[in-house]
Amino acid sequence: MNSKEIESLKKELLAEEGLGLSADQIIEQIKIFEKGIPFLKLSKPCTIGDGAKIITESEQKNYIKTYLEALDEGRVIKFVPASGAATRMFKKQLAVLNKHTRIDLKSIKELAGSGDEECKATLEFIENIQRFAFYNELKKVVEQNGKSLEDLIKSENVSEIIRLVAENIGLNYANLPKGSILFHSYPDESRTAFEEHLVEAMNYASGKDKVVKAHFTISPEHEMEIKKIFDSFIDKYKVQGWKFDVSFSFQSPSTDTVSVTMDNKPFRDENGKIVFRPGGHGALLKNLHELSADIVSIKNIDNIAPDHLREETYKYKKILGGYLIHVQEKVFGFLRKLDSETTDKPILSESVEFIKAEFDIDLSNRLKATDLNENREFIFNFLNRPIRVCGMVKKEEHPGGSPFWVKADNGEITKQVVETAQVDLSDKNQAKIYNEATHFNPVDLVCGLKDYKGNNFNLEKFFNPYTGLITTKSKEGKELKALELPGLWNGGMYYWLTVFVEVPKITFNPVKEVNDLLKLEHQPLKSY
Repeated sequence: MNSKEIESLKKELLAEEGLGLSADQIIEQIKIFEKGIPFLKLSKPCTIGDGAKIITESEQKNYIKTYLEALDEGRVIKFVPASGAATRMFKKQLAVLNKHTRIDLKSIKELAGSGDEECKATLEFIENIQRFAFYNELKKVVEQNGKSLEDLIKSENVSEIIRLVAENIGLNYANLPKGSILFHSYPDESRTAFEEHLVEAMNYASGKDKVVKAHFTISPEHEMEIKKIFDSFIDKYKVQGWKFDVSFSFQSPSTDTVSVTMDNKPFRDENGKIVFRPGGHGALLKNLHELSADIVSIKNIDNIAPDHLREETYKYKKILGGYLIHVQEKVFGFLRKLDSETTDKPILSESVEFIKAEFDIDLSNRLKATDLNENREFIFNFLNRPIRVCGMVKKEEHPGGSPFWVKADNGEITKQVVETAQVDLSDKNQAKIYNEATHFNPVDLVCGLKDYKGNNFNLEKFFNPYTGLITTKSKEGKELKALELPGLWNGGMYYWLTVFVEVPKITFNPVKEVNDLLKLEHQPLKSY
């Protein structure tokens, strides 16, 4: 935009109420679209022994003990990003509906046989409808409309069955939060993802006082319904002696981002108003900061397994948490010594050795030969940061981020979780490094948010604003460009102290599409 366009836009924005963003912030976002976001420069993958580690069995018991002590002190809270709707879970089935007003099973089979991926997914969905945890609820809804689900299945009316699951004539699942979907069946009940995460919290986010601490980020339009659901869960488990400290927050309007046209002008709707969009999961950094918590265990709403597969999850959450506390205590010890007026060279050397051993970063060549105070300040600032211990599973065919050593423009190399879209895959060398990744990020991390004096860090000081993503979306049939803020566990934690730890694959059970619930790990124990 030229200066005249900027001034005109400023006037318009200043006259607009309730934006959540200042005019200057919006203009800065438009400049990001104009400049583009540079790709990250991969140096090499983080592998076991070089940026990632395995915690041995002999160490695990001590870390679990450390974590359980912190639990009893009330230091731990579970944080679940859960504001997304379940629309994407039913994307393929809804696409079939959009293409075909009415379609039967025979037509679906023919199209699936010819390679139509959406019809393949729909066929699997319909043929296995009785295996979903929500089958009985679907049956009730159909009966309330004076029909029989069994008859509908026999009649092979694919369109109506999809509508009854996804739309408001039935369960309305495509318009509900993903956490409200019934994920798992048990002999006497079925549980939503929300309830399953609460059960998990009972097992690794509560101490001897049986107070369960959990926080869910949700969308405002679903607040009343979600709180009502949680009230029913809490009533159910209270009789077993559990107490609950469960809280909720929304993504702040101040984290929304402006949309632009393909030539970087503000995108306007049919009424001429500039369109803003939620800034992606990176916007939740503000929610995490406002928790003012000590130790936070983070896990996505769609990554959850039924009871019989959760022992390893509980175990490794405790291991990751205990390891975080172990590292935190070591870091705090060095910070207290470095904060003392009697800091000497041996303490500096010991600090550098610790950083190399724990974080795989050699700072010895960054220190000045003679300036003790400057060296002390440098090492102090390096250590005085939030800490994250991130579980990583061995890489399989999962879309998403992986752990890498990343080289900044100033030559500094750091450990980062990197998404595919952040890498220039047209560069053969970068593509080669990217494809050599040995591990995958399941979003399974434990974070230490307090400093060595017991104060909460200002998390916004430790994110990298130049690691967001520019994506192409559409509205009202027109293409637009959208800006996603630096991801919560990507650029949002870019300057944190980072440790990558290998965890077993069984701790990662994502549900991205509804048919993922048909996988063996999400089916009842009797299926094994």
